[in-house]
Amino acid sequence: MAEFTMELNDEQKEVRDWLHGFAADVIRPAAAEWDEREETPWPVIQEAAKVGIYSLDFYAQQYFDVTGLGIPMAMEELFWGDAGIALSIVGTGLAAVGVLANGTEEQIGTWIPQMYGDANDVKVAAFCSSEPDAGSDVASMRTRAVYDEAKDEWVINGTKTWATNGGIANVHVVVAVVDADLGSKGHASFIIPPGTPGCSQGQKFKKHGIRASHTAEVILDNVRVPGSCLLGGKEKLDERLARAREKARKGGERVKNAAMATFEASRPAVGAMAVGTARAAYEVALEYATTREQFGRPIIDNQGVAFQLADMRTQIDAARLLVWRASWMAVNGKQFTAAEGSMSKLFASETAKKVTGQAIQILGGNGYTREYPVERMHRDAAIYTIFEGTSEIQRLVIARTLSGMPIR
Repeated sequence: MAEFTMELNDEQKEVRDWLHGFAADVIRPAAAEWDEREETPWPVIQEAAKVGIYSLDFYAQQYFDVTGLGIPMAMEELFWGDAGIALSIVGTGLAAVGVLANGTEEQIGTWIPQMYGDANDVKVAAFCSSEPDAGSDVASMRTRAVYDEAKDEWVINGTKTWATNGGIANVHVVVAVVDADLGSKGHASFIIPPGTPGCSQGQKFKKHGIRASHTAEVILDNVRVPGSCLLGGKEKLDERLARAREKARKGGERVKNAAMATFEASRPAVGAMAVGTARAAYEVALEYATTREQFGRPIIDNQGVAFQLADMRTQIDAARLLVWRASWMAVNGKQFTAAEGSMSKLFASETAKKVTGQAIQILGGNGYTREYPVERMHRDAAIYTIFEGTSEIQRLVIARTLSGMPIR
C-alpha cells in the first residue's frame, strides 16, 4: 500500500506537464469553435490518439498508479484545457471501465480495443445506464433483457438517456434488468456490438454546457446480442441472482448496491474534472485582475477583488485535497466509511460552479461575453453538480453513511 502524499513524483510530473502541454496547445485553441458547433471534435480526439492520450494503455497506466493520483491528475489537466473536448476524449473510458470491472478476460480483450480504434480510425464507446424515469433512482430502471435459451441470445428493449457518445459509439455498454423482482440487484451489463440491428440514436440533446461532448438517447428495439455479450457470463450472473434471491427470501441483511459502490469509487475522477475547470477560471480571473486597471490601479488592489481570488484559490486547493484523498483510498482498498468519494465530488463540483461564477464577476461585462473563456467555463461547470449523482444525492449518500439511517 502506498503512503498518502501531496507531492507528485518525477514520473507523474512528467505526465502532468505533457498533458498540460496538450491541453494548452491543442485543446484550448479549439475550445470555442467546438462549443459553438456542438459537435464531437473528431480531429482533436485523433490528435489525442496520435500522441497516446486517447488509448486504453494510457488510462490503464494512470488507473493502476499505486498512489491513486494518476487519474485525478490527468483529469484535472485535460479539463483545465476545456471540459467539453476533454469529456469527448475521456468519455469512452466510462464504457471501458464497465467492461474492465465486470467482463471476462476474453471480453476485455475483444471489446475494449474496438472502443478506441486507432490513430488513423478513432472510435468511441458509450456507457448507457440512465433512463428517462430512472436517473438517480436506479431501482426504477425499465430496460429489460430476456434470455432466449434456444438461440443463446439476449433480447433487449428500452430507452437510455444522457448517454455520452450515445448512438455514435462503435460499442455500447448497456445496463438492463434481468430480474425485476430483485430491484437494483437484478441488473446486468451487456455489450452491444457495432452495427447491431435495433440499436439506434434517439434525441440528441442541445446542452447548456460541455457542448463539444455528444449526449443523446439510445433506443433499444428488440436488440439481439449473443450470449457471449453478457458481461461476466451467464454462469456468474445466475450465481449472483441466486444469492440475491436467497437473501431476499430470508429477509436478511441489506446488501450494498454494487452499482452505487462503483459510483462511489469513481466520483473522485469527476471531482478532479471540476477542479480542472475551476482552476482554469481562477487563472483567467487572476491574470485579468492584475492587468485590468480602474481608477488608475489594477483592480486586484481592491480588497473586494483580492479577497474573492483568495477564497477561490483556497476552495480549489481544498477540493483537490479531498479528491486526492478519496482517490488514494480507492486505489489502496480503504473503505469509504464517511462517503469520502461523495464528499470529494460534492465539494469539488460546488466549488467549480462558485469559482467560475466569481470569475465572471471579476471580469465584469467582459466575463459575460464569449470573448473571454470564463463564460463557457461557467456553463460547463454546471454539469458537475448533476451527472454521476447530483449534489443532493451526494449529500444523501454522505448522511446515510455517517448515520447508518435510511434517510430519504
